[in-house]
Amino acid sequence: MKKVITLILACAMIFTMLMGTTAMAADKISVGIVNNPPSESGYREANVNDFISVFSEENGYEASFYYSIKNDEQLSAARQFITDGVDFLLISAAETTGWDAVLKDAQDAGIGVFLFDRMLDCDPSLFEAAVVSDMAQEGTTAVEWLKSLELPEYNVIHIQGAMGSDAQLGRTGALDAEFEAGTMKKVAQQTATWDEAEAKKIVEAAINSKEPFNVIYAENDGMAKGAVAALDEAGITHGVNGDVVIMGFDCNKWALRELLAGNWNYDGQCSPFQAQVISDMIQKLVAGEAIEGLNENKQIISVEKGFDAKTITEEDIATYGLGE
Repeated sequence: MKKVITLILACAMIFTMLMGTTAMAADKISVGIVNNPPSESGYREANVNDFISVFSEENGYEASFYYSIKNDEQLSAARQFITDGVDFLLISAAETTGWDAVLKDAQDAGIGVFLFDRMLDCDPSLFEAAVVSDMAQEGTTAVEWLKSLELPEYNVIHIQGAMGSDAQLGRTGALDAEFEAGTMKKVAQQTATWDEAEAKKIVEAAINSKEPFNVIYAENDGMAKGAVAALDEAGITHGVNGDVVIMGFDCNKWALRELLAGNWNYDGQCSPFQAQVISDMIQKLVAGEAIEGLNENKQIISVEKGFDAKTITEEDIATYGLGE
């Protein structure tokens, strides 16, 4: 009889433990996160790591991640997360369009949607909030800085990011306006899809064309690095005392050090840290509270700046630089 009682008690303890584990899992908030891959850039690596750190089991989340630079693959992943019944869907889209149906499906399923890093071309009623950079302002800030140099002429090689992405559209817009106005000349305008090696090829082709240029406007740091490699191989000077102005975006520490050394001229900040802001909003919704601090487009805009090689400091690099 004692053996039977002991066995019953042991089973009861195991059952209690299992029920406790199930309850703990049930208490976790499930999120499906659709993002671009960390290999895209130093910025994206920092962005991905930020979301992994914040949406952890220790912080009360059960998170699933999907990475792709292809919009159709991202859409398929989002649909699967909806089918899986996640509580929240977090999206940094490869392209701004094509998401309406997926967002509506999420809404119908009672899944809260948050956008991060990049906006979508959709009705704001389809998402809870967006934590993003003002990509158009990033472009405007960069172009205004370029105009402040008052160069005798502006012959520009424009290396674009992934076409149709919010970052590409925003960083392209202000420069396109100068091309259209005739204040700057478009020597080349081509996408390298954020890739360093492709950017190098674009500049090599421009060099081989013999058409003069004095500005390289690259829409991320990696592409600026590839452009500079092509200039170095051709013996063309660049930076503060060089023949070609070098402009990048994202503010990786290694890129800001290029500014400090005078090898580059400008780098536009783009903050990758949106995860904690979204987590705080999710916690409010779960607690039945309203989200506050959004603008009329349901956005929280990251505050950003541009850095000039002539004024950047070691403190700036330590404070604003990404990576090591």
